[in-house]
Amino acid sequence: MLEESPIEEMRRQFDVNVFGAVAVAKAFLPSFRSRRRGFIVNVTSMGGMITLPGIAYYCGSKFALQGISEVMRSEMAPFGVHVTALCPGSFRTDWAGRSMVRTERSIADYDALFDPIRAARQAVSGKQLGDPEKLAAAVLTLIESDNPPPLLLLGSDAYRLVSAKIERLQQEIEAWRALTLSTDG
Repeated sequence: MLEESPIEEMRRQFDVNVFGAVAVAKAFLPSFRSRRRGFIVNVTSMGGMITLPGIAYYCGSKFALQGISEVMRSEMAPFGVHVTALCPGSFRTDWAGRSMVRTERSIADYDALFDPIRAARQAVSGKQLGDPEKLAAAVLTLIESDNPPPLLLLGSDAYRLVSAKIERLQQEIEAWRALTLSTDG
């Protein structure tokens, strides 16, 4: 949970998911720009489009990379360089298994919210719907495209959860429309 997690864990998460991805992209962008073609695929996550309790730093880092990818796409488009943010859902990887760094739980008030989430994650680890080989094939199809999308959701859970968030967001925007527009001079 955010309140329990040291800020150093956030820095580590952003170092890998944001600064690492941007450093790799920046290493390739000069040559892509000069030859007027290339493709950057930044792996964000459905966690870059939706949020889930207990992984605030992960989601925050993926949201950041999502935004950077959108800017990079608009900056590089005049040079024939494609940029797509790949937003996978749950795939049969070790993401929720032994590779996940877990903060020591210290605030009992969060147990009722988080314990079932952690148990569910551990129960499906390695049994997720997403097939990593099919993801790889989808990426190959993506990079062969002449008109790739700014973001590509992969997996039925990503499609379902992100679509539901977009619907909720549109409803919230409409519900607060009057106040939103009241600030114009």
